Amino acid sequence: MRVLTPDTTILGLLARKTQHGYQLLEAFHDPQRLGSVWKLSTSQLYAVLKRLERQGWISGCEQESENAPPRVEYSLTPQGQSKLHHWLNDPAPSASIRHIRVEFLSRLFVAQSLRYSAQSIIDHQRAVCLAEYLRLKNAQEGSPSRFSALAAKMVLAQLEAVLDWIDHCERMIADPMTEEHY
Repeated sequence: MRVLTPDTTILGLLARKTQHGYQLLEAFHDPQRLGSVWKLSTSQLYAVLKRLERQGWISGCEQESENAPPRVEYSLTPQGQSKLHHWLNDPAPSASIRHIRVEFLSRLFVAQSLRYSAQSIIDHQRAVCLAEYLRLKNAQEGSPSRFSALAAKMVLAQLEAVLDWIDHCERMIADPMTEEHY
């Protein structure tokens, strides 16, 4: 099972420009950016930044300021750039509803902010969701218990809604000026 962390999303924010922690935190609190996707506290962000730096994906450099205490500005390393590239191009993202709500939306946000085509991100997400839908549909037909059939039906309904929503995402990204609202 994949663990959801904001690590690669932070790498995506840093790929656009060098930032200090509070600038990054603003992106996670602003509902027009990542605030409606992630709930991240200051302490969580700084713990992630330390971990990313230990992994060699980002580098921090203390910057002096005339009117404020020194701050650490973070930038992406080549290893971090590689990790971000693999994340954006993951051919097999999770079909979990929670992962779609957080990770898929984060990928779309990062791709948009980097002016990176989101089409392959959408195509990969659709493919894994459709494969999971078909797998569950086949498994449901041979289900021996009513309870497991009910559980499968609920997940199938969620995946149907997600597949429809992914089509909506594709239309919105293909034509951002469309009248259709998010």
